[in-house]
Amino acid sequence: MRIAFLGTPDFAVAALQALMTTPHQVVMVYAQPPAPRGRGQDLRPSPVQACAEAAGIPVRTPASMRDPAEIEAFTALDLDLAVVAAFGQILPGAVLDAPRRGSINLHASLLPRWRGAAPIQRAIMAGDRQTGLCIMRMTEGLDEGPVLLSDTLRIDALETAGTLHDRLADLGARLVVEAVRGLEQGTLSPAPQPEDGVTYAKKIRPKEAHINWTRPAEEVDRRIRGLSPFPGAWFTAPSDKGPIRIKALLSRAEDAEGEAGTVLDDALLIACGAGSVRLLRAQREGRAAQDAETFLRGFRLPAGAKVG
Repeated sequence: MRIAFLGTPDFAVAALQALMTTPHQVVMVYAQPPAPRGRGQDLRPSPVQACAEAAGIPVRTPASMRDPAEIEAFTALDLDLAVVAAFGQILPGAVLDAPRRGSINLHASLLPRWRGAAPIQRAIMAGDRQTGLCIMRMTEGLDEGPVLLSDTLRIDALETAGTLHDRLADLGARLVVEAVRGLEQGTLSPAPQPEDGVTYAKKIRPKEAHINWTRPAEEVDRRIRGLSPFPGAWFTAPSDKGPIRIKALLSRAEDAEGEAGTVLDDALLIACGAGSVRLLRAQREGRAAQDAETFLRGFRLPAGAKVG
């Protein structure tokens, strides 16, 4: 089959690489335009664009797939199938319907739970015990299409958005190969999503990253892990030079009690509104992320200190 792949971030790279191992031909890759990255804020291609170009696959980076010229160019590819994974644009019906076998999408949740932009983070922040990945036929509604294939992953006690992201990307790479094979052979039966259980994974807002220690420990812990490594839940801590910002990147809820925001021991145990959270990995401004033991060798946060 002639396939176009539409994706942008790291999450989509594994699926693109998996498609390149099949007998099918990825004739074009679409990605978001190069964006400022790194300290110098130089324009750099997205991970998907870099992967495709390294493999010699043509790449287009349109600002909008709704541009009539882009729709015409997409239609002219004479596609059998379009595969979409975290592309970053809402595709119009003219694009979705152009390939002979339609368009499919990899979505990192067990639909209809967590439709939308941030399903990995929201699943952890909500305390879900499991999540998964669905491959669905695309419609113009937000993640509303019938599901072709799905599989489930357990969310572990110390799971972060980063570790779950990587496991789901690997799962997506396996499932997309199965989905393409099934579509070619006509063995897949799309299952409409149930009307019950619909939730939406809204985009993470910057203010959500600021830790509120008056909340219960379980909630604070889930927020820390759900926002790790990016954007990173943060708080301020006292230092000789005044308050500094610290990112909390891994944590565990514990039972110890104290006044919210008070450091309870010399090993990064901080009291919450109910219970406490022990930081297992943290990052000071301008420094690399470190495990708790290494962090404390370079920055003292003793029992009795107050964080905000």
